[in-house]
Amino acid sequence: MTRTSAACTSARRRSSIRNDLFSGQAAVYAASRPGYPDALFDFVATQCRGRSLAWDCATGNGQAATGLASRFARVVATDLSAGQLAHAVPAPNIEYRVSPAEDSGLAPASTDLVTVAQALHWLDHEPFYREVRRVARPGGIIAAWSYGACHAGDDVEGLLRGFEHATLGPFWDSRRRWVDEGYRTIPFPFPEVTTPPFELHMEWTVTQLCGYLRSWSAVATYIRDRHEDPVAPLQERLVKQWGSDGQRRLVRWPLVIRLGRVG
Repeated sequence: MTRTSAACTSARRRSSIRNDLFSGQAAVYAASRPGYPDALFDFVATQCRGRSLAWDCATGNGQAATGLASRFARVVATDLSAGQLAHAVPAPNIEYRVSPAEDSGLAPASTDLVTVAQALHWLDHEPFYREVRRVARPGGIIAAWSYGACHAGDDVEGLLRGFEHATLGPFWDSRRRWVDEGYRTIPFPFPEVTTPPFELHMEWTVTQLCGYLRSWSAVATYIRDRHEDPVAPLQERLVKQWGSDGQRRLVRWPLVIRLGRVG
């Protein structure tokens, strides 16, 4: 191995360690994250000139990949985390791969669509965008979406925002700010397509909501540093407002999407 190739390998390894934030909580993530609406996948698919191949980058447990699979002939779904991919839902036309965002293994000019669901803020943008330009067909589409704060009613809004910002404030990675800013400021060097508003919504119990909170990267960091679960005392306070742990209520997340045309 040459000195240059060794340096590149070392840089990729450092990037992988820096960006793999969810392997330790892969099972919780797979069980607790909300799904994406069909309307989102329908809209993204209609923007594509072809539907032969979609690349879902940073797929996690394949939540976006499964939505794409019914709209594209083939989906390649990549992630740094083998632990996350172990929980992915299989489909005949989805190929899951462990690989970094900047090295997909896809052929040049082969991809109609690149998606990044709830993960663009974790990626190293310049090398990832170089890879997007390499693999995209002329006029191909890149779509990146994100959801931030969840809302479950005025009576628990203060509890949730206090937990997110006060309890977990020091434990968020600095890149999380792009989520808080609604992806408005995240680097996105492509001519953009205007997108309609979308929303995620689930009917959840307190236990289900708290399972979702435990999938947050900042909660994992808090537990690692403090050796205690910050969600447990919050759950006790939420139940008092919720009515009972078995009662369901609507939980909502506004979803933002950046969609651009490549080339």
